[in-house]
Order: sequence, then structure tokens, then C-alpha cells
Amino acid sequence: MASKMNTMNQPTLQDDGTYLYEQVADKMTTLIDGGTLRPGERIPSVRKLSGQLRVSISTVQQAYVLLEDRGFVEVRPQSGFYVRLRSRNLPPEPKPSSPSPSATKVGVADLVAKVFEAARNPNVVPLATAIPSSDLLPTKQLNRQMAWVARHNGREAMNYDFPPGNEALRRQVARRSLDWGCSLSPDDIVTTCGTMEALNLCLRAVAKPGDTIAVESPTFYGILQASLGMKAFEIPTHPRHGIDLDALDRAIKKNKIKACLVIPNFNNPLGSCMSDKNKKQLAEMLGHREIPLIEDDIYGDLYFGATRPKAAKAFDKRGLVLLCSSFSKTIAPGYRVGWTAPGRFKAQVEHLKTMNTVATATLPQMAMAKFLENGGYDRHLRRLRKALAMQVQRMILAISQYFPEGTRVTRPAGGFVLWVELPKRVDSLELYRKALDKKISIAPGPIFSAKQKYQNFIRLSCGQPWSDRLEQALITLGRLAGKAQG
Repeated sequence: MASKMNTMNQPTLQDDGTYLYEQVADKMTTLIDGGTLRPGERIPSVRKLSGQLRVSISTVQQAYVLLEDRGFVEVRPQSGFYVRLRSRNLPPEPKPSSPSPSATKVGVADLVAKVFEAARNPNVVPLATAIPSSDLLPTKQLNRQMAWVARHNGREAMNYDFPPGNEALRRQVARRSLDWGCSLSPDDIVTTCGTMEALNLCLRAVAKPGDTIAVESPTFYGILQASLGMKAFEIPTHPRHGIDLDALDRAIKKNKIKACLVIPNFNNPLGSCMSDKNKKQLAEMLGHREIPLIEDDIYGDLYFGATRPKAAKAFDKRGLVLLCSSFSKTIAPGYRVGWTAPGRFKAQVEHLKTMNTVATATLPQMAMAKFLENGGYDRHLRRLRKALAMQVQRMILAISQYFPEGTRVTRPAGGFVLWVELPKRVDSLELYRKALDKKISIAPGPIFSAKQKYQNFIRLSCGQPWSDRLEQALITLGRLAGKAQG
């Protein structure tokens, strides 16, 4: 008896005792297990597969629901079904960090300089620097906005835009703050030359050389470099849930912590994301002690879930949270357009901004404001998040296939970096040098710690679209890591 078409929206039982939708699901499972459909890839639409297999749309719908229940696919709103990255046969995640409970003077500048030097070489596969590929950015649209502003507001664009910065841009940032759980006004915001200047200004507004700043461990090396002679007190951090609040509380009770600097949403390099409950607790814990919280939210818009996570600033009741971000990871790294909402420290930040760079470049601010005003940002973000989520998944899968046994890797729910723990005998600095000889750049673990811990860790950027060149680089990197075990 031949297979029947499902025309009455009821499962059709086949001669072998299975239903037709189960056979469709099994066929798709075979394609997924065989690698024809890879993690992160979109599978055929319901209508398309219905035509290809000559079965009803309802049969395919039932098959896709079954695949979702089995964990083979996931639904992305307004996008369709995608192959899911499953935990089976994947490396475990790194364990929470455990830095020693003492403050350390920062000294990673030389290592960081070497990483940036390699990043400038176009012949090197760029796995070290967290920069999205230009292929993923709205270059043409932004260039059009820049040209329009130059034609129509050329005189204005030639002048200094003194602090607090371009009003139109500050208005657009304030409008977007509702998405983060905040309610900022344009007057709350100061524009900066990227997030790095924002962090630097905020640190200088609340602390001075010799003071102790609590940071996550590991943390972004730029944060360590921005410390300007301050001491970093590294706090244990979970690769999924973020900074250990109990450990932070103990550190505050035993040490004179002048400020706390964290990345609550998609920490770099861990990719961790604090829950709203923990962000609220963090803001209240520090606020009660009058300790400023400097928040780096540069990855907040790059979430892979259904909704954007709130900023810790949303729970600020005392003006002690200094929120910092930019458009460097989402629109244009080279424009260097950032901003901060520094709360009660706004006057100090504006003064420091004037002394530091006088003003943020006017034309890029105006072009960015125009781009945001025209509604292109949200459409671009939807495409960018889908692309980055797929690239992160494919990188994790490649690491599971090509790296030595004993490797661990994070599972970020946003951003585009992976924190990779290699077997104990692998020296990441030596691996960095050997990889560079093969035209591959990686970020060695010690640059993410003031104490230069994490000797067997590396951070990998997933900002580049998947390609044969990228896959070959990961194969080579895995082979080098395997040999490094001795």
C-alpha cells in the first residue's frame, strides 16, 4: 500500500505502523545527523518541503513540531526553523573562575599591543579581535546617510560638537533606552569616541590612580588597560550567569573598593548574561554602600533570544550607575561613536571629556543619528543577530570536532566571542605564537586578567562569516593545540 497524502489534517498511519509526519521527521533527522543540514542553518520552509516531498503542509508542520520536541530544530520568530546546536558530543563549558582574593596592579599592555598588531594584517585569519565583519554591517546605508548629512549640514559638521555632544544622537539614544528598561533623556547622555573612551572617562570620574576597582574575572583587556594605574580586584565569574555577587559582597566588606566595572550583558570574553534579579541585586548592593557601578553594555543589542536583556542602569535609584556603550559592534567600528549616561557624575565626565578629546567627531555623530532616526537600525539588528547566532553555533561545533579532548567552550546567548579552555598542558601564549606563524590570530587568556591568569585559555571571535578558510584555520588551530600537549 502506497503512502497516503494527509488531506484531512489527521496523521496518516503507514503500513509499517508509523505516521507519515514521523517519516518526514526521520528524513530530516538523517540530513541533520549526516551534516547536510548544519547547526545554525535554516531548514526548508513548510511550504517548500511540502512541495519537495509531495506531502501536505499539515504533515510537514507536524514533522517540524516533532523535530523541535526531539531537540533537532528551533523556531526563530518571523524567521522559520533552524537546526539546533545540541549538547550531545559537544565539549563541556568552563567552570566558574576562581581568582585569588587580592588586588593587582594592571600590566597587560604589551601583550595586547601584539594582538592588535597581528589584527592589522589582512592575510591573517582574524580570530583575535572582537570586530564584526564588514560584510555584516550596513555600510552602504550608513554611507548614504553620511553623504546626505555632508551635503545638507556641511557647515555644522565642520564645527566642534562640544560635550555633551550631538543633540540629535543623544535624542535617539534616549529613545532606545526604553528597550533596556531605562527612561533616559537626551540631557542624561554624553557622547564619546567609542565605549573605550566612555569607560576611561567614567573610571577617572569616580576613582584615581592607586584605587581598587572590582572587575569580573576574566574581563575584557580594554577594561584593564583603562584602569590608569588603578588596581584590579578580580571577582569569580560564572560563564553563564556572570559575576558572583556573594564573592563581590565579601570583597567589599574586606577591602576598600572604590568602584565596580562589569559587563552584565554578554561579558567579553565569557559571554555570560546576568539575570534581571541579579542586576537589581548588584545595583542595590553597591548603591547601599555608595559605590559607583560602571556598566559596559556594548553587546546588549546582540542577544540571541526573544527579548533584549535589561541594563543594570534600569535598577539605578541613586544615580550611581554609569552606563557606557557604542555602535562599534553593531554598525561601524571605525566611526568611533559611543556614549555614556553617567548619572550623578555627568559634570565630571563632561569636564574630563573636554580635557581628553575636546569633542567627539561631529559628522559621524550626525550620520549615526540620521541612520537611527530612519529606522534602519532595528532591521539591521535582526539580520545581524541571526548571522552572529549561526556563526557562534558553527564555531562551537567546529571546536568540538577539531580541538583536543579535554577542551571546554562557553555557550553564549549573545555577543560573538567564545572563551575556550584548553587542556592544562597547553600554553596559550605559545599557541598564540605558533598560530600566528600559520597566519591565524587568537587572543591568549592572560590578557584578560590583571594577574595574567588563564594560561591555558584563549578567546575566539565569531565575527567573520563561515568559510572554508575559517574552517581550515580552526582545523589548524586544533591540531596545534593537540601537539602543544606534548
